[in-house]
Amino acid sequence: MRLLKAISLILLTFVISCGKPAEEKAITIGFSQCTEGDAWRKAMHREMEREVSFHPEIDLQIKDAKNSSARQVAHIREFIDQGVDLLIVSPNEAEPITPVVEEAFEKGIPVIVVDRKTSSSSYTAYVGANNYQIGKLAGEYIAEMLNGEGEIIEVWGLTGSTPAIERHRGFLEGIAAYPGVEVVADVKGEWEKEIAKARFPEAFHANPGIDLVLAHNDVMALGAYESIKGQARQKDLKFVGFDGLGGPNGGLQFVEDGILDATFLYPTGGEEIIQLAYNILHNRPYEKENILNTTVIDDRNVHIMKQQSDKILIQEQSIERQQHRIYEQIELYNNQQGLLYILSASLVVIIVLGALALQALRLKQEANRALLLKHQEVVNQRNEVALMAKKADKANEAKLKFFTNISHEFRTPLTLILGPVEDALQSNIPADLKIDMLLVKQNATRLLRLVNQLMDFRKVENKKMKLQASERDIVRFVKEVASSFDRLAKKRNISFKVQTDLKELQVFFDADKLDKVLFNLLSNAFKFTKDGGKVTLGLRLSDTYDSVVVSVEDNGKGMSAVQAEHAFDRFYSGDTSGSLSTGLGLALSREYMKLHKGTIAVESEEKRGTKFMIVLPLGSGHLSEDEIVADPGAYAPPLAPGVADTDEDLYGEPYLAGEGAKLKEHTILLIEDNKQLREFLKKRLEREFNVVEAPHGVFGLNQAFETVPDLILSDVMLPGQSGLEITSILKNDLRTSHIPVILLTAKDAMEQKIEGVQSGADLYITKPFSSLYLLERVKGLLKNRALLKEHYSSEVAVDTKAAPTPPKQLDKKFLNEVMAVVEKNLSNPNLNANSIAHDLGMSRVQVYRKLKALLGYSVNDYVVNARLKKARHLLLHTDKNISEIAYEVGFSSPAYFSTAFKNHFDRSPSDFKADRSLKEPSV
Repeated sequence: MRLLKAISLILLTFVISCGKPAEEKAITIGFSQCTEGDAWRKAMHREMEREVSFHPEIDLQIKDAKNSSARQVAHIREFIDQGVDLLIVSPNEAEPITPVVEEAFEKGIPVIVVDRKTSSSSYTAYVGANNYQIGKLAGEYIAEMLNGEGEIIEVWGLTGSTPAIERHRGFLEGIAAYPGVEVVADVKGEWEKEIAKARFPEAFHANPGIDLVLAHNDVMALGAYESIKGQARQKDLKFVGFDGLGGPNGGLQFVEDGILDATFLYPTGGEEIIQLAYNILHNRPYEKENILNTTVIDDRNVHIMKQQSDKILIQEQSIERQQHRIYEQIELYNNQQGLLYILSASLVVIIVLGALALQALRLKQEANRALLLKHQEVVNQRNEVALMAKKADKANEAKLKFFTNISHEFRTPLTLILGPVEDALQSNIPADLKIDMLLVKQNATRLLRLVNQLMDFRKVENKKMKLQASERDIVRFVKEVASSFDRLAKKRNISFKVQTDLKELQVFFDADKLDKVLFNLLSNAFKFTKDGGKVTLGLRLSDTYDSVVVSVEDNGKGMSAVQAEHAFDRFYSGDTSGSLSTGLGLALSREYMKLHKGTIAVESEEKRGTKFMIVLPLGSGHLSEDEIVADPGAYAPPLAPGVADTDEDLYGEPYLAGEGAKLKEHTILLIEDNKQLREFLKKRLEREFNVVEAPHGVFGLNQAFETVPDLILSDVMLPGQSGLEITSILKNDLRTSHIPVILLTAKDAMEQKIEGVQSGADLYITKPFSSLYLLERVKGLLKNRALLKEHYSSEVAVDTKAAPTPPKQLDKKFLNEVMAVVEKNLSNPNLNANSIAHDLGMSRVQVYRKLKALLGYSVNDYVVNARLKKARHLLLHTDKNISEIAYEVGFSSPAYFSTAFKNHFDRSPSDFKADRSLKEPSV
């Protein structure tokens, strides 16, 4: 522990000594520039970047709008969303930019407006020359230059920008005192040389007598000068501009070369902008309006100004070179410092590793002593595990032996069942009984096939499955197996073909085992392919011609990637539709193919189909001598799946009730996905009831709402929606809550029975069951429903008020709602089943059938009874005459009321009223 503490102290000291001082927080400044295309703004950027170099914590981001106000608005919004610390804006035009600048200012972002102003005062500070004053200075200077008389063409900047507007306004103010000086034309130069150069000649030729050209910047003045170069009057004209930039392409050079007669200095203010931004962000004092100084530059002072400008440019370049050298030195220093840290860290690591090595040596000695003790314990435990393993092997062997024996025991009674059934089918028995015998035979055969699969699986587990291969024509063999499925394909209208270019091919294979593989694959293909689909059995040589490939392909429901991955796992059933499956078929098929030294694989895509491929090697070199049978004997194909292994129609033709069958009193909805069981139950039930069939849960639920049957018989395991889900939905719906539900299932665990009852089922019957028992339970439930109907009919009262009821009392809630609607509209002679159904939010058929099921009479009969009961009450307890009472309870005429009253109570309303007055004591 002391060693670890010392090491920790060394590391802590190293970390503290190597730590760098906290760097100043980074500052992000966003600059939305209207354009970077002119020299004046490029000079501004160079000044800003040079000033930023003195503040490493500042990150200056410049976005060029390229003279587009819309693009500049988008750039400013990007800076706002980015959350910059300060925003600098040089507006392209005042009006479009003002709203978004105000938005940034209102969100707390400091805003510095540069060169051009916005249309409001919602900004933090402004930096730039006074365009009005510089324009006025130019006006006064030009008036003196022209001796108070002359014509001028004015070349404008961007019309909507504040510099152009204010320079123009100031210029007009400057020449106002000189009536002889006049602006005769203007040219929209938009701050660009080429635009001014293209547009100036038109104005010049329209006004050939002009004396001077005033451009809002030097480059437009240069453009105007070059546009008339070589013409006679060019030498007589005077050219004046603004900006006065240094450098070879600046206004100072133009005046020096005699192109311009004068220019007015318009400082860029790049350094002042960054200094102002730094003061604002560090809460230092600053001025909101920062006006830069200006002056006129002409042949009197241009030489001095140019020398100063050139010197400044040289100094700027020198500063940039020095900064570059400084950055190189800093980078070298950082590299050396990093190397020092690495060497120091390596030294510390060496010290730590040495200490850990000493400690590890001591711990290793202690661990060796502990390992000796553990080794002895492991030896003892191993001996105990070996003893337990022997006992487990004996117990497992006993289980497997029991498994094999019980499988054999199954085969004996199945044989005894199949024998008499086949004899009965050969004898002259009634058609109905023959259908039942066919059902027994098919399912007994299916059970026998399952028992055989279980026994084969036992042999595979016990390594006792042997291959008995012989050389046969595989083309003929495959076609024989396929022929067993022709009847099934024809019945279900499935396109089933054998595709091969081979006429004959001798292959060594075990006919019995390969038949089971192909039978299983074809059975699955037909099982998961809808009627009218397609199944293809293919046979071809492999690309290397050393094996044969047999494929079974369908366009059925397909498998998911997970199902395909586990398709050959034992006891895995990828069918999630609710049907039960052993999951043995494909697992055994893979074992059979391993015995053949071949392979089996699957390719599948959901809703697109499945393709199984088995590969058998050619020749006999891959087989041992004891795996080859010299005399194979004749091969007899097994019973076809259309007869014994699928849920196909047993009756040949659809089973129909006799033409003279009468419509029964009660209707039963039968929901069962197994066609054989559904046909069996339908045949038993339709002797006494009307039967409506549904092959799956969703269709069954729709049938329940459409037909409103008297009883529902449903399987639990259904594709789509399970029987439990269907029961819960029906019992919680006002339209079907009164219908008894019987659930059939193979699951007989107590918790599953409880789950069925909790869903609302009236009866839960486990398979196998007696059809006679089921029939009696159906009759019992219908009888109880009839008694309940009588109870409701005798208990019902017109003045009953509806009250909130739990779902298990939905029938009583329904009756209360019907009573409330009838009582409310009793005086309406047009009250009928349609209006009642509308008020209840149900269809007329649903209301009619539910009321008929609960009370035993129709909606109209119920309304008439309610009217008559209310009339009887009014005759007993009021002094109203018969006509008044008749209209109050909704009869269209007193005569119709009297007739209905007499038919119901065996006395006319007048006689009833007279008897009542005789019984009342006189006052």
